[in-house]
Amino acid sequence: MSRIREKERRAILDSLRAGVVPRVGQQHIQVGRADEVEALLRDIHNIADGGSSIRFIIGEYGSGKTFFLNLIHSIALEKKLVATSADLTPDRRLHATGGQARALYAELMRNISTRSKPEGGALASIAERFVSESLKQARSSGESPVSAIHDRLGHLTEMTGGYDFALVIEAYWRGHDSGNEQLKMDAVRWLRGEFSTKTDARKALGVRTIIDDANCYDHLKLMARFVRLAGYQGLLVGMDEMVNLFKLSSSQARKSNYEQILRILNDTLQGHAEGLGFLMGGTPEFLMDPRRGLYSYEALQTRLAENRFARDGLVDYSGPVIRLGNLTQEDLYILLTKIRHVMAGGDESQYLVPDDALHAFMDHCHQRIGAAYFTTPRNSIKEFVNLLSVLEQNPDQDWRELIGTVEVQPDEAEEIEAMPAGDAEDEATTEPRQEDGSDDELQTFRL
Repeated sequence: MSRIREKERRAILDSLRAGVVPRVGQQHIQVGRADEVEALLRDIHNIADGGSSIRFIIGEYGSGKTFFLNLIHSIALEKKLVATSADLTPDRRLHATGGQARALYAELMRNISTRSKPEGGALASIAERFVSESLKQARSSGESPVSAIHDRLGHLTEMTGGYDFALVIEAYWRGHDSGNEQLKMDAVRWLRGEFSTKTDARKALGVRTIIDDANCYDHLKLMARFVRLAGYQGLLVGMDEMVNLFKLSSSQARKSNYEQILRILNDTLQGHAEGLGFLMGGTPEFLMDPRRGLYSYEALQTRLAENRFARDGLVDYSGPVIRLGNLTQEDLYILLTKIRHVMAGGDESQYLVPDDALHAFMDHCHQRIGAAYFTTPRNSIKEFVNLLSVLEQNPDQDWRELIGTVEVQPDEAEEIEAMPAGDAEDEATTEPRQEDGSDDELQTFRL
């Protein structure tokens, strides 16, 4: 194991202590999932080669969907793709007529990331890189910059919405060339879907259309093509909390969103979306529920049905659905060793506890909350980080005395499992909660 930068160390430990998924340094606490990661690596190479892909990452609450999505997001950036992600909420979904689809698109564009800007907000730098690449081509070919940019953008005009998209990029170039920062800012605002009226867009940029609920997916395909023109390998779009579609009370709204998923699925599987990949994270209910899930839409059920030959321990990671299982006790032990390593900054000589302490801590958790401590171990990990923090700040304290005082409470997911059947069903079918992340996001910091 290598040394860990203090910035990453603090980010990982602060996230684990709060029970959320670290945004950086996931590789330091990755556990298992080798086959799943390998399957997604093949998808990334396919996208970089001009292909397309879609995967549904399915798992129970606490199975590690959010961590897995973030990990693949980081890998995509290292492979020179542009990556973005967003959680679906009651105000953000794939299809709508009241601005919710545009809100999802705007969130994706705000979170768009590159290797040099992994924290998001990279749309302007992508446009700048496109301009730089165009100027480089103009110098090598001897043509004018305007002609080079116009020729390169010609590849976009053949796509739905591509003409105005190309006009906006040309407006960005004019702003770049003339030093008009307002024009550049307006172009980026349009690309982010932040213009709410066509009148404002026409006044600012001379275009007659805006990004709205009806054309968000078309503009994702345009963006994928554009980032490739800018010199990147492709675009990977991650969408978590897809269960919010399952929770929609209107059957027509669910059907419209599922039809949009079907359109995306058909385009990606047939290779009609160049350099574009999708990752969609959801629960088994979102996938398989016959009344409200994806399986309630027959065309999706046919396309997403599991391989009947993959049974009795056999696996198939070539299909669009990847199921994530829970951690084993061995996985949790390895995770504890990695957290100990992170706490020590990667220096084995600075370990705060020996291996015996890890076994003692796991035994203690098992006695307190039973076998669920390693299948949904959010609070177990939180308390382990707290234990190490106390030992770090009180070096004279013996870990044996502290472990007996650790209070580990059952996860909320376990409490739901313990509810009567009727109450649990009500919980599963309620409207989406108005919050930034679900319980799943708070628990799935592990693979």
